[in-house]
Amino acid sequence: MRKHIFNAGPCKLSDPLLKNTAEAILDLNGIGQSILEVSHRGKDFQAVMDETVELMKEVLSIPEGYSVLFLGGGASLQFAMIPYNFLKSKAFYVNTGTWSKKAIKEAKLFGEVVEVSSEDKNHTYYPKGFNIPDDVDYVHITTNNTIRGTEIFEDIDVKAPLIADMSSDFISRPVDVSKYAMIYGGSQKNLGPAGVTFVIIRNDMLEKVVADRKIPSMLQYGIHVENGSMFNTPPVVNIFAVRETLKWVKSMGGVVAMEKLAKERAELLYNAIDESNMFESPVQKEDRSRMNIVFVMKEQYKEKEADFVKFAGERNCVGIKGHRSVGGFRASTYNASTIEDVQALVQAMKDFETQNA
Repeated sequence: MRKHIFNAGPCKLSDPLLKNTAEAILDLNGIGQSILEVSHRGKDFQAVMDETVELMKEVLSIPEGYSVLFLGGGASLQFAMIPYNFLKSKAFYVNTGTWSKKAIKEAKLFGEVVEVSSEDKNHTYYPKGFNIPDDVDYVHITTNNTIRGTEIFEDIDVKAPLIADMSSDFISRPVDVSKYAMIYGGSQKNLGPAGVTFVIIRNDMLEKVVADRKIPSMLQYGIHVENGSMFNTPPVVNIFAVRETLKWVKSMGGVVAMEKLAKERAELLYNAIDESNMFESPVQKEDRSRMNIVFVMKEQYKEKEADFVKFAGERNCVGIKGHRSVGGFRASTYNASTIEDVQALVQAMKDFETQNA
């Protein structure tokens, strides 16, 4: 029986992705070679890469003037690559918690960081209405906080180049890509298996690289654009799997359909939390993430948290334990999650409350 998977990443993947990738590992398109064995510069994999890039552009309606890259190192490497390339003197960062803090730490190695933060309320809301200095090299946001469970649902307008870490809400809603100078993220939250990082970069950003800074070849966006993500051997299986996700999203109705499903899943679970006498959400309602639904037990039931994780596991609901840094619970309901998955978790919550409240 397929479990109800709520892991924050690696995440639940679509059935077509699992089936088609498994088949390609045995034999890619009947050529007598595994996807693991083909040359990354041969025509068989080049076709996979080309289709993946084109699907990305189609699914997200990426306008002309942007390049799509597939790199290694995860979003964590991008935290350093971005300021290495673009931070000449000052950058503006929106601090919404763990991952944006990591990005800020790397940026401070290269210049001044001005930030606005939600730390005053334990990152339970998304900062709004902030003022950005006119002299920053770029603005960096993290659109979804996987640990604290907050998300921004609009594409903000800023004068400086806008760079967004969209690791955990990528392709879950329509995005106006034209408002961003760069979008990036690890694939393992919503796009595919861990091991490949996506980058969508506006080509004119390559002209904004700090001119007098010596940057290693592997850390230069321009070199990766020039080489079509093949400056070194790319993670071929992971890119194949990303292609399968994009094909699946397209077949399901695209990002508009993904957003509709995301809203339905989130509403179902948040309603159950809000109506419960045992569980509660610490996140401000208007900023609650659709991807990572964070909740806790009310104070009088705190000692039962471990029991509920075990109880839910017996109902085949796995991956709901909160991040080790905050505790509680977290149900990650990415694109491949189904209403049935959420219904199973809601029923487990209700049954546990009936037996223990």
